[in-house]
Amino acid sequence: MSNVKLRTRAIKNNRESLFLDYYPPLLDPATGKTKRFVNLKLYLFAKPENDFQRKHNKQTLLTANTVCAQRQIELQNRRFGLVSEHEREASFMDMFRQIAKQRRQGLHDQWEMSLRYFIAFCGRDIILPELTDYLCEDFKNYLLSGPGIARYGRPIRRNTAVSYFAKFRAVLRVLYRKRLIPIDLHSMVDPIRPRETHKERLTMEEFRLLAETDTDSELMKNAAMFSGLTGLRWSDVSTLKWSNIRGKLGNFEIQFSQEKTENAEILPISDQAYNYLGERRATDTLLFPGLVYSRLKSFFDKWLSDAGIVKNITFHSFRHTFATLQLEVGTDIYTVSKLLGHRVLKNTEVYAKIVDKTKRQAANKNLLIGEDENNERDDQSSRKGIFILHINEDKINAG
Repeated sequence: MSNVKLRTRAIKNNRESLFLDYYPPLLDPATGKTKRFVNLKLYLFAKPENDFQRKHNKQTLLTANTVCAQRQIELQNRRFGLVSEHEREASFMDMFRQIAKQRRQGLHDQWEMSLRYFIAFCGRDIILPELTDYLCEDFKNYLLSGPGIARYGRPIRRNTAVSYFAKFRAVLRVLYRKRLIPIDLHSMVDPIRPRETHKERLTMEEFRLLAETDTDSELMKNAAMFSGLTGLRWSDVSTLKWSNIRGKLGNFEIQFSQEKTENAEILPISDQAYNYLGERRATDTLLFPGLVYSRLKSFFDKWLSDAGIVKNITFHSFRHTFATLQLEVGTDIYTVSKLLGHRVLKNTEVYAKIVDKTKRQAANKNLLIGEDENNERDDQSSRKGIFILHINEDKINAG
């Protein structure tokens, strides 16, 4: 059982600082690290010289001992699954900020932006008891109105509002599970429904054409083609290391945790995708060292232009390409969902709408090579569900 002790530490000007000593140390939810000492920001006179200082010491010790006793009771309540009044009266903004800090993925992460929009909506800090379904619905309507609080003041789009409100609801779910709020507001408040958008992607012919088009950066080309052959997001491609690659020829796989979903994944990949990684390096080395996201747009513009493709292709478009081409060559939607790492099948069904099965023969796998040659190479492909891209292997290995 944890205990809390009141202790002192000598400081300057003949004073002693008061702090709480937790043993064993507590886990700090904001940092994920253990924390043993908590400064009360109170002090005593080490050697009181007059009545004022003696009275100050007496009152300060009374306050400090009261706080210490309260903290001890809180620890006991936690032991029995109870939550203290102090925790229930905590700042919602602080809780939101802690969770956002734990889950953020970059300098411009949507968790941080969701918090900023909620602060703009409220105009002040609120405590947990002030959270109601009415407040949550009001925040939803605020986001749907398309406010613009970022640098250029541009109104946000509906699908951006979808993401920001989803982060807000996730915070509500965490608070309810920790018993910090008594009502499951996450379940009571419906999410914002996304508006269907056109997902730009490459056809099989365009994908093959890009593979054969020379570029001034094999690094960025190889990373993009690897995404198109595996369905991995930028956040995963840019952070994977050689330690994540397992297996041998004909049986390669990646073991990793997806940055977006935090799910532990084992993803089978084709030999062809593996070839885009080049020579194997040290286990702690990135698969694609030196990738910079801000340089991709100008690279893609020139690469597509040289290939004669007029489309607004981003790095994420290669993930869309992977999904739609898998469906086109006959891979069932459940398998595609697993390859993409989707938690629910409905996220994958979006790609099924793109594929016009009345114009394409999904089971016809000989899209780029002759049927006889295709049959001869079936055993060389990694496994069902990884399509074959017939290109110059020497170009791949040169990267």
